[in-house]
Amino acid sequence: MSDTIFALATPPGRGAIAVIRLSGPQVEPTLTALGAHGLKPRMASVRSLNHDGAHIDQALVLRFVAPHSYTGEDSAELHLHGGRAVVEAASRALIALGVRPAEPGEFTRRAFQNGRMDLAQAEAVADLIDAETAAQAKQALGQLDGRLSETYAGFRRDLLHALALVEAEIDFPDEEVPDNLARTAGPVLDRLIADLRRAIDTGRRGERVRDGYRIVLIGETNAGKSSLFNALIAREAAIVTPIAGTTRDVLDAELVIGGYAVTLSDTAGLRDSDDPVEAEGVRRARARAAQADLRLWVRAPGDAEGTAADYAQPGDLIVATKRDLGKQDLGSDHEVLHISTTTGEGLGALHDWIAARLAKDLAGADFPAVTRERHRLRLVEALSAVEAGKAMLDVSPEMAGDDLRRAAEALARVTGGIGVEDILGQVFSTFCIGK
Repeated sequence: MSDTIFALATPPGRGAIAVIRLSGPQVEPTLTALGAHGLKPRMASVRSLNHDGAHIDQALVLRFVAPHSYTGEDSAELHLHGGRAVVEAASRALIALGVRPAEPGEFTRRAFQNGRMDLAQAEAVADLIDAETAAQAKQALGQLDGRLSETYAGFRRDLLHALALVEAEIDFPDEEVPDNLARTAGPVLDRLIADLRRAIDTGRRGERVRDGYRIVLIGETNAGKSSLFNALIAREAAIVTPIAGTTRDVLDAELVIGGYAVTLSDTAGLRDSDDPVEAEGVRRARARAAQADLRLWVRAPGDAEGTAADYAQPGDLIVATKRDLGKQDLGSDHEVLHISTTTGEGLGALHDWIAARLAKDLAGADFPAVTRERHRLRLVEALSAVEAGKAMLDVSPEMAGDDLRRAAEALARVTGGIGVEDILGQVFSTFCIGK
């Protein structure tokens, strides 16, 4: 981090304002070279920027002095007019002055390495930038504020308390310490095991908020799946014909329902077929149904339960289509909503039902949700080690101590406390340039 970096922090292209960010030890000399001297920290000032005798722009310049900046280093922002020629001229000048273009996520990586945030908070920055729904933004802001990190830190404090009791018995066996001191760590570990299990259980909820809740339409051929798909996404994305087997592949669409991101999938009708193309579509439909968070079982008048019954799970919904042709008596254990994509009857009720289901599955409690697979795997690793350590308390305090240290290392890797070099590249490569 001895070099100074810059990047365009606003979207490229024509705009009213373009912001270039700088960070590193040569920020102040660079600003002086451009003609932006005499700047007071954290105060916007108008300066005429020039380089090699050429006028670049009349810009608003802000300077931030380490460690009171986003990255923890000397930093600056150049608020330029948003024309491409202006941005390119400023970029050429910065490069000529020895400032290099930043890599994706390099500003946030420097913030992490300078102690301005931990790794979980850094990931929340990327999530907040990518947030497209209110729920995604709320979850990312909670993580950025440190709620998730505080939870992990609490786990680690309990773990280190238990480890201290175990180590005391190991290191001072002849001193005046209570007999079987290690056993007193048992209740602490029991509480920690319960908390870790609870955290792991929230993992899928957090990932679904972040990545999108998966809803799949399943049913027999000509049940009205594609018509319903088009009605829910409010556009004609799927081909609808009276010919059975028209849909041959999985068709996905992204939408927002009740403030949550949803991936809705239309699938091939579930039936046996000698046509290899249709058979492959049916295979993909079955695979997608098995992976879904919710299946809408679409049934038309006269449809038997058929193959779709093998994939419908408790809590799934039967959507009885073609209500304009008469109400069906399905006699099923699943909840049923009757709709007509022709008249629009029941579509509002279906939308409200899905929104309520999303709120039930994703809103959760106050417990901060695990948002990434990386977090969940470390929590699973920590839980396994804590359970192993608990089992060894009465057998071998030394072995219990090894297990608990392994659990502490797993928890520390979530926030970047130790052993993070192998994952930094993976985490920050997903960021946009300039952040």
